[in-house]
Amino acid sequence: MTTNTYLIIGASSGIAKAVIAELFSRHTEQQIPTNIICISQGQLSIPVVTNEFVTLELIECAYYCESIETVSQQLYRYRGAIVRVFICNGVLHRRVDQQPHTNSGTEHLNIAPEKRIEDIDAQALKWLFEANSITPMMWLKYLTPLLSPNANTQKCVVSVLSARVGSISDNQLGGWYGYRASKAALNMLIKTTAIEYARRLKHVKLLAFHPGTTDTPLSKPFQANVAKGKLFTPEFVAKQLIDIADKSDVDGEASFVDWAGKSITW
Repeated sequence: MTTNTYLIIGASSGIAKAVIAELFSRHTEQQIPTNIICISQGQLSIPVVTNEFVTLELIECAYYCESIETVSQQLYRYRGAIVRVFICNGVLHRRVDQQPHTNSGTEHLNIAPEKRIEDIDAQALKWLFEANSITPMMWLKYLTPLLSPNANTQKCVVSVLSARVGSISDNQLGGWYGYRASKAALNMLIKTTAIEYARRLKHVKLLAFHPGTTDTPLSKPFQANVAKGKLFTPEFVAKQLIDIADKSDVDGEASFVDWAGKSITW
């Protein structure tokens, strides 16, 4: 039996960890030979134990082009066996005293969603675009050779965490300039990639996925204003995401959908 491979990138996020746990549970129960490869910037602790059906591989990767390329090359042995990719990178805010030291040039900045145009900071914008737009796109770039088909290739669905606020046509409230713009840029990059994949990788489907407001550190400062029943657990979102990916048709187009599987206008 072919061993299917799943890639989870940005594996230290709350949603990513829930995806890993859900995949592990499902494939253990179904007794399906599975590789789950978890890629994270730092050390990662996964609350599951490898068994005879599911193996876990933990990989540390600094999210720079050279590092992403190197890790992708190391994964070349899985070419043609990758059936799902979950790209879970994303940032919204940062407090200096809560973040490890980086060399991004923004170490001195407290970064929060802008309420008015005067709040826009060029360095903060660069940080948001680097994390929300450029890093996911670099993963798509360097993973493309791994997704090339071979004799055993199955449908492959690549899901990238986006956000409804990245929809240009849906923007009615304004504000949050950097986060909105970086997610809109991500959506354009995904949509453009899907056009090329329709020619080169006809078995690959791209999803831009809006998880809704999920109970993770990213949404923590803003949860007070969330309507009752609209703050989701990472476990719920992970199940929805996996189910949507499994049911997606490879149609040569990118889809922008929410946690319920409903389409969002670009």
